[in-house]
Amino acid sequence: MELIQSQPVIAEILQARTILFFFLTSIYSLYFHPLCNIPGPWVAAISNIPHCWWFLRGRQPYKMLELHNKYGISAQSWKDIYGARPGHKTFVKGDFYSGGSFAGIGTTSIISERRPDVHKQMRNYLAGAFSDRSILEQEKLVAASIDEFIRLVGTLGSQTRGFNMSTTLQSLTFDITGNLSFGTPFGALKRETLHPWISVSLDAMTQGEIVDVLNRFPILAKVLPVLMGNKLKRLMQNTKKNEELSFKAVQSRIMRKTSRKDFLTRILEDRDPSVVTDRQIAAHASDFVIAGSDTTSTTLAAAIYYLLRDQSSMSRLTSEIRSTFRSYADITYSSTASLLYLRAVILEAMRLYPPVPMALPRVVPDGGDTVDGFFLPAGVTVSTNPIAASLASKNFHDPWLFNPERWMQPSKEDDLECSQPFSLGTRSCMGRNLAWLDLRTILAKLVWVYDLELVSTSLDWHRESRMHTLWRKPDLMVRAKNRGVDISSVKA
Repeated sequence: MELIQSQPVIAEILQARTILFFFLTSIYSLYFHPLCNIPGPWVAAISNIPHCWWFLRGRQPYKMLELHNKYGISAQSWKDIYGARPGHKTFVKGDFYSGGSFAGIGTTSIISERRPDVHKQMRNYLAGAFSDRSILEQEKLVAASIDEFIRLVGTLGSQTRGFNMSTTLQSLTFDITGNLSFGTPFGALKRETLHPWISVSLDAMTQGEIVDVLNRFPILAKVLPVLMGNKLKRLMQNTKKNEELSFKAVQSRIMRKTSRKDFLTRILEDRDPSVVTDRQIAAHASDFVIAGSDTTSTTLAAAIYYLLRDQSSMSRLTSEIRSTFRSYADITYSSTASLLYLRAVILEAMRLYPPVPMALPRVVPDGGDTVDGFFLPAGVTVSTNPIAASLASKNFHDPWLFNPERWMQPSKEDDLECSQPFSLGTRSCMGRNLAWLDLRTILAKLVWVYDLELVSTSLDWHRESRMHTLWRKPDLMVRAKNRGVDISSVKA
Protein backbone atom coordinates (compact mmCIF):
# COMPACT_ATOMS: atom_id res chain seq x y z
CA MET A 1 0.00 0.00 0.00
CA GLU A 2 2.83 2.42 0.89
CA LEU A 3 4.53 1.64 -2.48
CA ILE A 4 1.35 2.44 -4.39
CA GLN A 5 0.88 5.70 -2.52
CA SER A 6 4.49 6.74 -3.14
CA GLN A 7 4.23 6.44 -6.94
CA PRO A 8 2.29 9.72 -7.43
CA VAL A 9 4.83 11.46 -5.19
CA ILE A 10 7.73 10.16 -7.28
CA ALA A 11 5.96 11.26 -10.47
CA GLU A 12 5.40 14.73 -9.05
CA ILE A 13 9.07 15.00 -8.05
CA LEU A 14 10.21 13.96 -11.53
CA GLN A 15 7.79 16.40 -13.12
CA ALA A 16 9.01 19.23 -10.89
CA ARG A 17 12.65 18.41 -11.66
CA THR A 18 11.91 18.41 -15.39
CA ILE A 19 10.19 21.79 -15.19
CA LEU A 20 13.02 23.22 -13.08
CA PHE A 21 15.64 21.88 -15.50
CA PHE A 22 13.83 23.41 -18.49
CA PHE A 23 13.44 26.72 -16.63
CA LEU A 24 17.13 26.91 -15.69
CA THR A 25 18.38 25.92 -19.16
CA SER A 26 16.04 28.52 -20.68
CA ILE A 27 17.42 31.23 -18.40
CA TYR A 28 20.95 30.17 -19.32
CA SER A 29 20.17 30.18 -23.07
CA LEU A 30 18.55 33.60 -22.96
CA TYR A 31 21.05 35.42 -20.73
CA PHE A 32 24.33 33.50 -20.31
CA HIS A 33 24.85 31.31 -23.38
CA PRO A 34 27.71 32.38 -25.73
CA LEU A 35 25.08 33.00 -28.42
CA CYS A 36 22.68 35.03 -26.27
CA ASN A 37 23.72 38.25 -28.04
CA ILE A 38 22.51 36.95 -31.41
CA PRO A 39 19.18 38.64 -32.25
CA GLY A 40 16.17 36.41 -32.85
CA PRO A 41 12.93 35.05 -31.33
CA TRP A 42 13.37 33.93 -27.72
CA VAL A 43 11.49 30.67 -28.27
CA ALA A 44 14.05 29.58 -30.87
CA ALA A 45 16.83 30.38 -28.40
CA ILE A 46 15.55 27.94 -25.79
CA SER A 47 14.33 25.10 -28.00
CA ASN A 48 14.84 23.34 -31.33
CA ILE A 49 11.10 22.83 -31.68
CA PRO A 50 10.51 25.97 -33.84
CA HIS A 51 13.29 24.98 -36.25
CA CYS A 52 11.95 21.45 -36.64
CA TRP A 53 8.37 22.66 -37.02
CA TRP A 54 9.24 25.16 -39.76
CA PHE A 55 11.48 22.60 -41.42
CA LEU A 56 8.96 19.75 -41.55
CA ARG A 57 6.11 22.01 -42.70
CA GLY A 58 8.12 22.96 -45.78
CA ARG A 59 7.90 26.73 -45.25
CA GLN A 60 11.16 27.30 -43.40
CA PRO A 61 12.77 29.54 -46.07
CA TYR A 62 9.91 32.02 -45.83
CA LYS A 63 9.97 31.99 -42.03
CA MET A 64 13.70 32.73 -42.17
CA LEU A 65 13.02 35.64 -44.53
CA GLU A 66 10.42 37.01 -42.12
CA LEU A 67 12.82 36.75 -39.18
CA HIS A 68 15.75 38.29 -41.07
CA ASN A 69 13.62 41.21 -42.15
CA LYS A 70 12.68 41.72 -38.50
CA TYR A 71 16.03 41.19 -36.79
CA GLY A 72 18.49 42.23 -39.49
CA ILE A 73 20.44 40.70 -42.36
CA SER A 74 23.90 40.86 -43.91
CA ALA A 75 25.50 39.35 -47.02
CA GLN A 76 28.80 38.84 -45.21
CA SER A 77 27.78 35.41 -43.91
CA TRP A 78 28.01 33.94 -47.42
CA LYS A 79 31.76 34.65 -47.48
CA ASP A 80 32.42 34.02 -43.79
CA ILE A 81 30.74 30.59 -43.71
CA TYR A 82 31.28 29.15 -47.18
CA GLY A 83 34.16 31.13 -48.66
CA ALA A 84 37.89 30.55 -48.22
CA ARG A 85 39.31 33.15 -45.83
CA PRO A 86 43.09 33.45 -45.37
CA GLY A 87 44.05 32.63 -41.80
CA HIS A 88 40.72 30.94 -41.05
CA LYS A 89 39.87 27.25 -40.72
CA THR A 90 37.27 25.60 -42.92
CA PHE A 91 33.67 25.45 -41.75
CA VAL A 92 32.93 21.76 -42.40
CA LYS A 93 29.52 20.38 -43.30
CA GLY A 94 27.12 19.56 -40.47
CA ASP A 95 25.47 16.30 -39.36
CA PHE A 96 22.63 16.89 -41.82
CA TYR A 97 24.79 15.36 -44.57
CA SER A 98 24.97 12.03 -42.75
CA GLY A 99 21.36 11.25 -43.55
CA GLY A 100 21.14 10.72 -47.31
CA SER A 101 21.62 7.83 -49.69
CA PHE A 102 24.68 5.59 -49.16
CA ALA A 103 25.52 7.24 -45.81
CA GLY A 104 23.93 4.33 -43.94
CA ILE A 105 26.36 1.88 -45.56
CA GLY A 106 29.42 4.02 -44.90
CA THR A 107 29.89 5.36 -48.42
CA THR A 108 30.26 9.10 -48.84
CA SER A 109 29.93 11.14 -52.01
CA ILE A 110 30.98 14.52 -53.36
CA ILE A 111 27.99 16.09 -51.58
CA SER A 112 27.88 14.07 -48.34
CA GLU A 113 31.63 13.85 -47.59
CA ARG A 114 32.37 16.15 -44.65
CA ARG A 115 36.15 15.80 -44.28
CA PRO A 116 37.84 18.63 -46.24
CA ASP A 117 40.91 16.60 -47.24
CA VAL A 118 38.87 13.65 -48.53
CA HIS A 119 36.45 15.98 -50.31
CA LYS A 120 39.38 17.73 -51.99
CA GLN A 121 40.60 14.39 -53.37
CA MET A 122 37.11 13.60 -54.65
CA ARG A 123 36.76 16.98 -56.28
CA ASN A 124 40.13 16.62 -58.01
CA TYR A 125 39.34 13.32 -59.69
CA LEU A 126 35.79 14.36 -60.58
CA ALA A 127 36.85 17.73 -62.01
CA GLY A 128 37.59 16.36 -65.47
CA ALA A 129 33.99 15.22 -65.92
CA PHE A 130 32.77 18.81 -65.47
CA SER A 131 35.40 20.75 -67.39
CA ASP A 132 34.53 22.95 -70.37
CA ARG A 133 36.13 20.35 -72.63
CA SER A 134 33.91 17.59 -71.23
CA ILE A 135 30.79 19.74 -71.48
CA LEU A 136 31.44 20.35 -75.18
CA GLU A 137 31.95 16.60 -75.66
CA GLN A 138 28.68 15.87 -73.85
CA GLU A 139 26.65 18.48 -75.73
CA LYS A 140 25.36 16.06 -78.37
CA LEU A 141 24.00 13.73 -75.69
CA VAL A 142 22.31 16.66 -73.97
CA ALA A 143 20.91 18.04 -77.25
CA ALA A 144 19.23 14.71 -78.05
CA SER A 145 17.08 14.94 -74.91
CA ILE A 146 16.38 18.65 -75.43
CA ASP A 147 15.20 18.04 -79.00
CA GLU A 148 12.89 15.28 -77.79
CA PHE A 149 11.49 17.72 -75.22
CA ILE A 150 10.92 20.42 -77.86
CA ARG A 151 8.89 18.03 -80.00
CA LEU A 152 6.91 16.87 -76.97
CA VAL A 153 6.01 20.46 -76.01
CA GLY A 154 4.39 20.90 -79.42
CA THR A 155 2.19 17.86 -78.85
CA LEU A 156 1.26 18.48 -75.22
CA GLY A 157 1.02 22.25 -75.47
CA SER A 158 -1.61 22.23 -78.19
CA GLN A 159 -4.24 20.96 -75.74
CA THR A 160 -6.71 23.54 -74.41
CA ARG A 161 -5.98 22.53 -70.82
CA GLY A 162 -2.25 22.81 -71.50
CA PHE A 163 0.33 20.59 -69.84
CA ASN A 164 2.41 20.62 -66.68
CA MET A 165 5.63 22.31 -67.73
CA SER A 166 7.12 21.79 -64.26
CA THR A 167 7.01 17.98 -64.32
CA THR A 168 7.90 17.83 -68.02
CA LEU A 169 11.04 19.85 -67.35
CA GLN A 170 11.79 17.54 -64.44
CA SER A 171 11.56 14.56 -66.80
CA LEU A 172 13.82 16.31 -69.31
CA THR A 173 16.61 17.13 -66.86
CA PHE A 174 16.28 13.67 -65.29
CA ASP A 175 16.86 12.14 -68.72
CA ILE A 176 19.85 14.41 -69.34
CA THR A 177 21.63 13.81 -66.04
CA GLY A 178 20.71 10.14 -65.99
CA ASN A 179 22.14 9.63 -69.45
CA LEU A 180 25.37 11.41 -68.52
CA SER A 181 25.69 9.78 -65.08
CA PHE A 182 24.71 6.19 -65.85
CA GLY A 183 25.34 5.94 -69.57
CA THR A 184 21.77 5.23 -70.61
CA PRO A 185 18.64 7.38 -71.01
CA PHE A 186 15.89 6.81 -68.46
CA GLY A 187 13.12 7.46 -70.96
CA ALA A 188 11.32 9.79 -68.56
CA LEU A 189 10.05 12.00 -71.40
CA LYS A 190 8.40 9.00 -73.03
CA ARG A 191 6.25 8.29 -69.98
CA GLU A 192 2.81 9.81 -69.41
CA THR A 193 3.45 9.93 -65.67
CA LEU A 194 6.49 10.96 -63.66
CA HIS A 195 9.30 8.40 -63.79
CA PRO A 196 9.25 6.41 -60.51
CA TRP A 197 12.98 6.96 -59.94
CA ILE A 198 12.35 10.71 -59.70
CA SER A 199 10.06 10.19 -56.70
CA VAL A 200 12.47 7.66 -55.23
CA SER A 201 15.44 10.04 -55.51
CA LEU A 202 13.53 12.98 -54.03
CA ASP A 203 12.48 10.83 -51.08
CA ALA A 204 16.13 9.90 -50.60
CA MET A 205 16.92 13.60 -50.25
CA THR A 206 13.98 14.19 -47.92
CA GLN A 207 15.31 11.59 -45.49
CA GLY A 208 17.96 14.16 -44.54
CA GLU A 209 15.22 16.23 -42.90
CA ILE A 210 14.27 13.32 -40.66
CA VAL A 211 17.88 12.73 -39.67
CA ASP A 212 18.25 16.43 -38.83
CA VAL A 213 15.20 16.32 -36.54
CA LEU A 214 16.38 13.12 -34.85
CA ASN A 215 19.82 14.63 -34.25
CA ARG A 216 18.12 17.45 -32.38
CA PHE A 217 15.60 15.21 -30.58
CA PRO A 218 17.02 11.65 -30.25
CA ILE A 219 14.04 10.68 -28.10
CA LEU A 220 11.84 11.00 -31.18
CA ALA A 221 13.52 7.95 -32.73
CA LYS A 222 10.95 5.78 -30.97
CA VAL A 223 7.98 8.10 -31.52
CA LEU A 224 8.51 9.33 -35.08
CA PRO A 225 7.79 5.97 -36.78
CA VAL A 226 4.38 5.99 -35.08
CA LEU A 227 3.65 9.64 -35.90
CA MET A 228 4.71 9.41 -39.55
CA GLY A 229 3.61 5.83 -40.14
CA ASN A 230 3.83 4.67 -43.73
CA LYS A 231 5.37 7.96 -44.89
CA LEU A 232 8.56 7.36 -42.91
CA LYS A 233 8.64 3.73 -44.01
CA ARG A 234 8.36 4.83 -47.64
CA LEU A 235 11.18 7.36 -47.24
CA MET A 236 13.48 4.71 -45.79
CA GLN A 237 12.57 2.17 -48.46
CA ASN A 238 13.07 4.66 -51.28
CA THR A 239 16.45 5.72 -49.92
CA LYS A 240 17.55 2.09 -50.05
CA LYS A 241 15.98 1.65 -53.47
CA ASN A 242 17.83 4.69 -54.82
CA GLU A 243 21.10 3.15 -53.63
CA GLU A 244 20.32 -0.16 -55.34
CA LEU A 245 19.19 1.42 -58.62
CA SER A 246 22.25 3.68 -58.75
CA PHE A 247 24.68 0.85 -58.01
CA LYS A 248 23.18 -1.47 -60.64
CA ALA A 249 23.15 1.30 -63.25
CA VAL A 250 26.80 2.16 -62.62
CA GLN A 251 27.88 -1.48 -62.76
CA SER A 252 26.02 -1.90 -66.04
CA ARG A 253 27.73 1.19 -67.49
CA ILE A 254 31.20 0.01 -66.36
CA MET A 255 30.73 -3.44 -67.89
CA ARG A 256 29.48 -1.94 -71.15
CA LYS A 257 32.86 -0.32 -71.99
CA THR A 258 31.95 2.39 -74.45
CA SER A 259 33.68 5.35 -76.05
CA ARG A 260 30.64 7.62 -75.54
CA LYS A 261 31.46 10.88 -73.78
CA ASP A 262 29.59 11.03 -70.48
CA PHE A 263 30.50 11.70 -66.84
CA LEU A 264 31.75 8.19 -66.25
CA THR A 265 34.09 8.31 -69.24
CA ARG A 266 36.35 10.79 -67.45
CA ILE A 267 35.79 9.40 -63.97
CA LEU A 268 36.70 5.84 -64.96
CA GLU A 269 39.78 7.08 -66.81
CA ASP A 270 41.03 8.99 -63.77
CA ARG A 271 40.13 6.70 -60.88
CA ASP A 272 42.20 4.20 -58.90
CA PRO A 273 39.81 1.21 -58.41
CA SER A 274 41.47 0.33 -55.11
CA VAL A 275 40.60 3.79 -53.78
CA VAL A 276 37.42 4.70 -55.66
CA THR A 277 35.04 1.75 -55.59
CA ASP A 278 32.09 1.11 -57.89
CA ARG A 279 29.78 1.84 -54.98
CA GLN A 280 31.34 5.24 -54.39
CA ILE A 281 30.99 6.07 -58.08
CA ALA A 282 27.33 5.10 -57.73
CA ALA A 283 27.03 7.52 -54.80
CA HIS A 284 28.56 10.30 -56.90
CA ALA A 285 26.31 9.49 -59.86
CA SER A 286 23.26 9.52 -57.61
CA ASP A 287 24.26 13.00 -56.42
CA PHE A 288 24.66 14.19 -60.01
CA VAL A 289 21.18 12.99 -60.94
CA ILE A 290 19.30 14.19 -57.86
CA ALA A 291 21.00 17.55 -57.39
CA GLY A 292 21.66 18.30 -61.05
CA SER A 293 18.29 17.42 -62.51
CA ASP A 294 16.06 18.98 -59.86
CA THR A 295 17.93 22.27 -59.52
CA THR A 296 18.01 22.82 -63.28
CA SER A 297 14.34 21.99 -63.83
CA THR A 298 13.45 24.23 -60.88
CA THR A 299 15.26 27.22 -62.38
CA LEU A 300 13.70 26.66 -65.80
CA ALA A 301 10.20 26.33 -64.35
CA ALA A 302 10.64 29.50 -62.29
CA ALA A 303 12.02 31.41 -65.29
CA ILE A 304 9.08 30.38 -67.47
CA TYR A 305 6.58 31.26 -64.73
CA TYR A 306 8.00 34.75 -64.25
CA LEU A 307 8.39 35.38 -67.98
CA LEU A 308 4.76 34.45 -68.59
CA ARG A 309 3.70 36.79 -65.79
CA ASP A 310 5.73 39.65 -67.25
CA GLN A 311 5.11 40.15 -70.96
CA SER A 312 7.67 42.95 -71.16
CA SER A 313 10.49 40.63 -70.11
CA MET A 314 9.19 37.84 -72.32
CA SER A 315 9.02 40.16 -75.33
CA ARG A 316 12.58 41.34 -74.81
CA LEU A 317 13.89 37.78 -74.42
CA THR A 318 11.91 36.58 -77.45
CA SER A 319 13.30 39.41 -79.55
CA GLU A 320 16.88 38.68 -78.47
CA ILE A 321 16.63 34.96 -79.25
CA ARG A 322 14.69 35.15 -82.51
CA SER A 323 16.80 37.96 -83.93
CA THR A 324 20.06 36.18 -83.09
CA PHE A 325 19.49 32.75 -84.62
CA ARG A 326 18.57 31.99 -88.22
CA SER A 327 17.74 28.35 -87.51
CA TYR A 328 17.02 25.99 -84.65
CA ALA A 329 20.31 24.17 -85.29
CA ASP A 330 22.25 27.38 -84.60
CA ILE A 331 21.26 27.30 -80.92
CA THR A 332 24.13 25.76 -78.96
CA TYR A 333 26.00 26.11 -75.68
CA SER A 334 28.60 28.34 -77.33
CA SER A 335 26.24 30.44 -79.43
CA THR A 336 23.94 31.27 -76.50
CA ALA A 337 26.85 32.57 -74.40
CA SER A 338 26.53 35.98 -76.06
CA LEU A 339 22.84 36.42 -75.16
CA LEU A 340 23.08 38.83 -72.25
CA TYR A 341 19.37 39.14 -71.59
CA LEU A 342 18.95 35.35 -71.56
CA ARG A 343 21.69 35.17 -68.95
CA ALA A 344 20.03 37.95 -66.93
CA VAL A 345 16.66 36.15 -67.03
CA ILE A 346 18.24 32.97 -65.68
CA LEU A 347 20.15 34.80 -62.94
CA GLU A 348 17.00 36.64 -61.89
CA ALA A 349 15.01 33.40 -61.79
CA MET A 350 17.67 31.87 -59.54
CA ARG A 351 17.57 34.94 -57.29
CA LEU A 352 13.80 34.92 -56.90
CA TYR A 353 13.60 31.16 -56.56
CA PRO A 354 17.00 29.76 -55.46
CA PRO A 355 17.43 26.26 -56.93
CA VAL A 356 18.66 24.99 -53.56
CA PRO A 357 16.31 26.61 -51.03
CA MET A 358 17.71 24.99 -47.91
CA ALA A 359 20.30 26.79 -45.81
CA LEU A 360 23.34 24.49 -46.12
CA PRO A 361 24.63 23.80 -42.58
CA ARG A 362 28.27 24.23 -41.62
CA VAL A 363 30.03 23.81 -38.26
CA VAL A 364 32.22 26.48 -36.64
CA PRO A 365 35.78 25.04 -36.42
CA ASP A 366 37.92 24.44 -33.34
CA GLY A 367 38.83 27.65 -31.56
CA GLY A 368 35.69 29.40 -32.77
CA ASP A 369 35.47 32.04 -35.46
CA THR A 370 33.72 35.25 -36.42
CA VAL A 371 30.70 35.37 -38.72
CA ASP A 372 29.31 38.75 -39.70
CA GLY A 373 31.03 40.39 -36.74
CA PHE A 374 29.78 37.90 -34.13
CA PHE A 375 32.27 35.55 -32.48
CA LEU A 376 30.85 32.03 -32.42
CA PRO A 377 32.22 29.15 -30.31
CA ALA A 378 33.43 25.91 -31.90
CA GLY A 379 30.77 23.34 -32.74
CA VAL A 380 27.95 25.78 -33.45
CA THR A 381 26.00 25.01 -36.63
CA VAL A 382 25.62 28.02 -38.95
CA SER A 383 24.25 28.66 -42.43
CA THR A 384 23.03 31.32 -44.84
CA ASN A 385 19.44 31.03 -46.00
CA PRO A 386 19.24 31.67 -49.78
CA ILE A 387 15.66 32.97 -49.71
CA ALA A 388 16.38 35.33 -46.83
CA ALA A 389 19.47 36.62 -48.63
CA SER A 390 17.95 37.14 -52.07
CA LEU A 391 14.48 38.39 -51.13
CA ALA A 392 15.38 40.78 -48.33
CA SER A 393 14.56 44.41 -49.11
CA LYS A 394 17.90 45.46 -47.61
CA ASN A 395 19.75 43.46 -50.27
CA PHE A 396 17.61 44.11 -53.35
CA HIS A 397 15.39 46.95 -54.48
CA ASP A 398 11.81 45.70 -54.84
CA PRO A 399 13.04 42.13 -54.17
CA TRP A 400 9.82 40.33 -55.20
CA LEU A 401 9.83 41.98 -58.63
CA PHE A 402 11.10 39.92 -61.56
CA ASN A 403 13.59 42.36 -63.05
CA PRO A 404 16.33 40.79 -65.23
CA GLU A 405 17.66 44.28 -66.00
CA ARG A 406 19.18 44.46 -62.52
CA TRP A 407 21.83 41.98 -63.74
CA MET A 408 22.64 44.07 -66.83
CA GLN A 409 22.70 47.50 -65.24
CA PRO A 410 24.00 47.02 -61.67
CA SER A 411 22.65 49.47 -59.12
CA LYS A 412 23.81 50.33 -55.62
CA GLU A 413 20.32 49.33 -54.50
CA ASP A 414 20.99 45.71 -55.52
CA ASP A 415 23.68 43.70 -53.75
CA LEU A 416 24.07 41.05 -56.45
CA GLU A 417 26.50 39.00 -54.37
CA CYS A 418 23.64 38.14 -52.03
CA SER A 419 22.37 35.71 -54.66
CA GLN A 420 24.67 32.67 -54.72
CA PRO A 421 22.76 29.87 -56.49
CA PHE A 422 25.94 27.81 -56.96
CA SER A 423 27.24 28.53 -53.42
CA LEU A 424 30.82 29.60 -52.66
CA GLY A 425 34.24 28.21 -51.88
CA THR A 426 35.57 24.67 -52.08
CA ARG A 427 32.06 23.18 -51.79
CA SER A 428 30.56 25.26 -54.59
CA CYS A 429 28.63 23.45 -57.33
CA MET A 430 30.89 21.46 -59.66
CA GLY A 431 28.16 21.16 -62.26
CA ARG A 432 27.64 24.83 -63.03
CA ASN A 433 29.00 24.45 -66.59
CA LEU A 434 26.49 21.70 -67.33
CA ALA A 435 23.77 23.76 -65.64
CA TRP A 436 24.48 26.71 -67.94
CA LEU A 437 24.50 24.39 -70.97
CA ASP A 438 21.05 23.09 -70.01
CA LEU A 439 19.57 26.41 -68.91
CA ARG A 440 20.65 28.46 -71.91
CA THR A 441 19.94 25.95 -74.67
CA ILE A 442 16.62 24.66 -73.30
CA LEU A 443 15.17 28.13 -72.72
CA ALA A 444 16.53 29.50 -76.01
CA LYS A 445 15.18 26.61 -78.09
CA LEU A 446 11.83 26.71 -76.32
CA VAL A 447 11.34 30.44 -76.91
CA TRP A 448 12.69 30.25 -80.47
CA VAL A 449 10.06 27.68 -81.48
CA TYR A 450 7.00 28.41 -79.34
CA ASP A 451 4.74 31.17 -78.10
CA LEU A 452 3.86 30.16 -74.55
CA GLU A 453 0.82 31.00 -72.45
CA LEU A 454 0.16 30.54 -68.74
CA VAL A 455 -3.12 28.67 -68.21
CA SER A 456 -3.78 29.90 -64.65
CA THR A 457 -2.94 33.56 -64.15
CA SER A 458 -3.85 33.27 -60.45
CA LEU A 459 -0.99 30.86 -59.71
CA ASP A 460 1.16 32.14 -56.82
CA TRP A 461 4.44 30.31 -57.26
CA HIS A 462 5.97 31.04 -53.86
CA ARG A 463 2.81 30.58 -51.84
CA GLU A 464 2.23 27.12 -53.31
CA SER A 465 5.85 25.95 -53.00
CA ARG A 466 7.20 23.76 -50.21
CA MET A 467 10.80 23.07 -49.26
CA HIS A 468 11.78 19.53 -48.29
CA THR A 469 15.55 19.78 -48.77
CA LEU A 470 14.77 20.67 -52.41
CA TRP A 471 11.65 22.41 -53.73
CA ARG A 472 8.27 20.75 -54.10
CA LYS A 473 6.95 22.94 -56.89
CA PRO A 474 3.33 23.66 -57.86
CA ASP A 475 1.94 22.56 -61.21
CA LEU A 476 2.85 24.97 -64.00
CA MET A 477 0.13 24.53 -66.61
CA VAL A 478 1.18 26.02 -69.95
CA ARG A 479 -0.09 26.13 -73.52
CA ALA A 480 2.39 26.21 -76.41
CA LYS A 481 1.81 27.32 -79.99
CA ASN A 482 4.40 26.74 -82.69
CA ARG A 483 5.06 30.10 -84.34
CA GLY A 484 5.45 28.43 -87.72
CA VAL A 485 8.83 26.77 -87.30
CA ASP A 486 9.39 23.49 -89.11
CA ILE A 487 10.74 21.13 -86.47
CA SER A 488 10.33 17.97 -88.52
CA SER A 489 14.11 17.71 -88.71
CA VAL A 490 14.46 17.95 -84.93
CA LYS A 491 15.58 14.55 -83.72
CA ALA A 492 13.13 12.68 -81.53
